Amino acid sequence: MTHAVVLVSGGDAVSPFTTPEAACSSGLAAGNTNTYLRERLLAAGHAVFTAPAMNARSAVVDAEPGSFGAFGGQPEILPAHMTIISNGDIDNAGEHLTRFVQYLQETRGVTEISFVGHSNGGLFATAAIRTLRDIGAGVKVRTLVTLGTPWMGTMPLRVSYDEVPADSLLGDTRALAIVDALRKHADATDAGLARQDTYDYLLGSDGWLAAQAGVLDDLSVLLVGGTWLEHDGGNKELWPFDGLVSEYSALAKGVDLGIIPNRIELSVPLLHSIFLADVFTQPWETGMTWNSGVADAVIAHLAAQTA
Repeated sequence: MTHAVVLVSGGDAVSPFTTPEAACSSGLAAGNTNTYLRERLLAAGHAVFTAPAMNARSAVVDAEPGSFGAFGGQPEILPAHMTIISNGDIDNAGEHLTRFVQYLQETRGVTEISFVGHSNGGLFATAAIRTLRDIGAGVKVRTLVTLGTPWMGTMPLRVSYDEVPADSLLGDTRALAIVDALRKHADATDAGLARQDTYDYLLGSDGWLAAQAGVLDDLSVLLVGGTWLEHDGGNKELWPFDGLVSEYSALAKGVDLGIIPNRIELSVPLLHSIFLADVFTQPWETGMTWNSGVADAVIAHLAAQTA
């Protein structure tokens, strides 16, 4: 095996490690972020691995039956040092993801990677691309696809941290409910990732993205942004958005072209995840990683990188 697609889930996710041959034996085969995309990419002929992610400093634990996105019977449980801490530091996640890629190199003969990152998974993958380059790992990165990645922060957390005024929500009850839920979650968990999903952390003075200059220079990056929640007259940096991330942020509209110089932008009328699809009583295909049109676009983009 030479080339592989690695699916990277986002903030606070719990995702099992799966291989092209093996996935979980009960529940969702690859968790609530990656199951559908994995199936579609495998059917398109790709060797697909899902990177393990846990919202704690540990190996991945089976998601209990009855919980949202439950899975069990993991084909293999990888150690914590190559498992993304999904609610931790972005750079630490990149280091763990790098160790995972090195594991694929050593055990599977993978020498070329295409990353597909959902939400903060796009930032985790970018951090890993930088680390792989810096340590001379000998694994080439072919391309990066980001789905709903908060390149400029998430709308609810920018409001929660007073980067933008609450009246930017324009009284929209759906947006207000999401902001309230995320604020309570961040307060309860003291999640460091929440503070990182802000404009100030990512693009402020000496922000995280400034340190990524040159990392994506040689890659074609497909940026996908959701527009399910819209509001006439809304600030273009915040509206429309997918329930968490604005189209403007997901398409990196305010990010210097020097950071993502070779970009392809795609807007889709979808929600951030199947969790939010459930919240809004929508079918799961309304969630970005479970949508057939998004899967088609990812497959077409990957094919174009080999032409």
